[in-house]
Amino acid sequence: MAIQVNYLHTSTFPHPKQPIPHRSSTFQLRAVSGQQLIQSGAVKAIPPKEAATAINSDGYTLLDIRPEWEREKARVSGSLHVPLFVEDKDNSPLTLLKKWVHFGYIGAWTGQNFTMINDDFVGSVEKDVPDKDTKLLVACGEGLRSLMATSKLYKGGYRNLGWLTGGFNRTTDGDFPAVEGPEKLQYAAVGGASYFFLQVLILLQVVK
Repeated sequence: MAIQVNYLHTSTFPHPKQPIPHRSSTFQLRAVSGQQLIQSGAVKAIPPKEAATAINSDGYTLLDIRPEWEREKARVSGSLHVPLFVEDKDNSPLTLLKKWVHFGYIGAWTGQNFTMINDDFVGSVEKDVPDKDTKLLVACGEGLRSLMATSKLYKGGYRNLGWLTGGFNRTTDGDFPAVEGPEKLQYAAVGGASYFFLQVLILLQVVK
């Protein structure tokens, strides 16, 4: 093995570049799968403006897959809640290091906790919605986590799935007739330092 390495470094002949394996996180792979389901028509993309009609007239049940701390800020009345991600409460040295890095790069600005995938996500949905012919409109904050959730649910046997395009962040006042919680639905994912920045913008009437 050492001879081969030396040869590669000293040879004057050009060597074709070996393709570097593309490493995608589980999240990215699942999200692409969700997009493929939408592109094929297996999952219906429903914009926020049409969500209330889908629920009230087309028979969809809204499934909120956001973590608990986002849902506490704002939620659609009557929606189901099964989080796709839950807080990682492991305090092993490696996890504590990951939490520290997460806080430094993301957590301090967004206020998001360090999370892990909810391994019982599909099982929890099955308990609340045992009939897999039920129409489910899957939603999160920005639409990425819900793509992953639709992929998991589809693989779990649910075939009447809708995806809230852009997530709750793309909603406007009045898209859903009844919203509970202290914040606006479109700002529920905002936390940490960014939350105070948002309040300044609201005060200055830059955003509403």
